Amino acid sequence: MYLSKNKILITGGAGFLGSHLTEKLLKEGHDVLVVDNFFTGTKQNLAHLLGNANLEVMRHDVTFPLYVEINQIYNLACPASPVHYQFDPVQTTKTSVHGAINMLGLAKRTRARILQASTSEVYGDPEVHPQPEGYWGRVNPIGIRSCYDEGKRCAETLFFDYHRQHQTDIKVVRIFNTYGPRMHPNDGRVVSNFIVQALQGKDITIYGDGSQTRSFCYVDDLIDAMVRMMNSEEGFTGPVNIGNPGEFTMLQLAELVLQLSGSKSKIVYQSLPSDDPKQRQPNIELAKAKLAWEPKVKLEDGLKETIAYFKRLIQ
Repeated sequence: MYLSKNKILITGGAGFLGSHLTEKLLKEGHDVLVVDNFFTGTKQNLAHLLGNANLEVMRHDVTFPLYVEINQIYNLACPASPVHYQFDPVQTTKTSVHGAINMLGLAKRTRARILQASTSEVYGDPEVHPQPEGYWGRVNPIGIRSCYDEGKRCAETLFFDYHRQHQTDIKVVRIFNTYGPRMHPNDGRVVSNFIVQALQGKDITIYGDGSQTRSFCYVDDLIDAMVRMMNSEEGFTGPVNIGNPGEFTMLQLAELVLQLSGSKSKIVYQSLPSDDPKQRQPNIELAKAKLAWEPKVKLEDGLKETIAYFKRLIQ
């Protein structure tokens, strides 16, 4: 069913993850159609790829139907950082829900395999640690983060209902914190925040007491897992956690960024935002077993690459 050279659609392909995925698939020789409305994605992320004859870029919003002929779909379209998804929360929910409906409809018509980029946010502020795929989560349905959390949860529901009702060939990955070059400098995520503040000599802002934890996966590892999931055995739908189980406190991360950047910035503390999870760590046993995957890049090595990228960007 799957040819060695696929016609692949990537929604949100001009974003942080989407551009890295586009680059990898082009290197493998596939035809890639990037669809993006450029709300958070940028043409600069794809600039170095535009000379590739196998790449096509289309400005399109996935809340509207799309009629193209493809045999694989990576559905990545949706702002993924709080500062962006809270800017227009109604549109964020529509992107997750209407976008899923439109892409699933396209997959149904073309009989394409479709992968949903879901999120660890479906677990909310978890009572189970680390989080396995069987955990149903603890999510506030009416909070300021709900547009993203519940939008992604509803998208998962739609994927599995299309699979059961229409036999759509689906794959679902739940992405944990990912970092690396091409992160948006103003996306409000902790890695980019700390690095930008450090490079600009500003105070590094920690929310809460710095004891809350996150697990950070370098982008190359994440993209490798996503492609493995897309090409995994038929019938394995997921969801499967993709992330790095190495757990760090916010204070540890801030101190490491200061050390690697050589910054003299000071660490300051502010109150914790509403519904901010206190712990986030993936259980990746399923990914190990089914995808023969686990992350390889250490946090220190990945941060060096990311700091170098931001230095070129803002200095």
